[in-house]
Amino acid sequence: MPFAVYVLGLAVFAQGTSEFMLSGLVSAIATDLDVSLSAAGLLTSAFAVGMVLGAPLMALFSRTWPRRRALLLFLAVFIAVHIVGALTPGYGVLLAARFVGALANAGFWAVALAAAVATVPDRLRGRATAVVVGGVTIACVVGVPAGAVLGERWGWRAAFWAVAVVSLPALWAITRSVPGGVPGDRGRGGGTAPVADARGTASAGQEPEKAPAPARTPAPARTSAPIPVRDELRLLLTAPHLLPTLLTMALVQGATFCAFSYLEPFLTRTTGLTTTWVPVALALFGAGAFLGVGAAGRYAERRPTAFLAYGMAALALGWSALALTAGRPLAALALIPLLGMLAFGTGTALITRVLGLVGRSSTLAGAFGTSAFNLGAAVGPWAGGLALDAGGGYRSPVWVSAALMALALLTEGARRLRRVRSRKRASGSTAG
Repeated sequence: MPFAVYVLGLAVFAQGTSEFMLSGLVSAIATDLDVSLSAAGLLTSAFAVGMVLGAPLMALFSRTWPRRRALLLFLAVFIAVHIVGALTPGYGVLLAARFVGALANAGFWAVALAAAVATVPDRLRGRATAVVVGGVTIACVVGVPAGAVLGERWGWRAAFWAVAVVSLPALWAITRSVPGGVPGDRGRGGGTAPVADARGTASAGQEPEKAPAPARTPAPARTSAPIPVRDELRLLLTAPHLLPTLLTMALVQGATFCAFSYLEPFLTRTTGLTTTWVPVALALFGAGAFLGVGAAGRYAERRPTAFLAYGMAALALGWSALALTAGRPLAALALIPLLGMLAFGTGTALITRVLGLVGRSSTLAGAFGTSAFNLGAAVGPWAGGLALDAGGGYRSPVWVSAALMALALLTEGARRLRRVRSRKRASGSTAG
């Protein structure tokens, strides 16, 4: 696996810490800024809305840029808004900072997914996706619990400062390792799909064996013009089964974020654990997520339909079990890593499916996948907040997660049924 793929995972680690860390800080933010718990939860939704809107917009904005330049710009803006968020005294500015930071994060994600997949041969596409998404899972294991500890000891603003500081090494690493060519540039490390030369085939980033020494005056690089935006969008919107997959992804992530965003009050006010257990629970969730992403990278492409079907069914049962056993600390702590594994394993498999459905329009495919992922991340905390405001108690967001997973199973089942029917029609027309 190219080192650049791991560097992208490092940057995603810092950004994933920011996206998830509010799950351990909502009570502190609500108290400090004098807002309700559901209003503090909307800070997660604001970030997700920025990701939904920003992923396609930023991908279009930067589609002809050198990928290194685009990644550096997005990461620099991300660092700046976290400094603003750490300094602001008001809820409104913090809400706006979360939204702008999400726009930068969305652009980074869209470019990073395309860059990672483009630097490896097709057989390693799932593993490259898993490495990038794995940055989020490591954030859940290390970054999010550390943010909760910082918030408990020095206030929630310390967690924002920490995200800004941790992001700085990623800037340097991207400068050193990510190719600087534009998308479609095969001669300067633009990160395109594998191409063939006169002596055979070579994967992107690899040189043929026994290649002759380069001439003193190199031949002009072979380039391919970027696909026009209208054509790229047409490829996306007409790709078979893409839109149902995006809907399923949004529902799965909505279920994950709905429960995860309110995990801290759930554990301390329903399960009966003290605040010192919150970082432990977050780390358990992250450890499970790390295992789930690794499993998806290795096994999801072998039997993708079975992997997703079993994973989503287990998630629906798991969120229901967590709601039913909310008053039992040991049961809750045992279920949390299992749910993290299932949620992120299923999410990674869905992202891989999206990237595989669209072929050459990979940058916008990554953007659409990012938007669907974060549409769920926006709707989930909002729906959980509605359940809390309606008086459903602190376990009500978990029940909402179970309901969203039931809907995800229905959408995936409908997609599968349409696929079977289309195959039967195709075979019937061929036989005729």
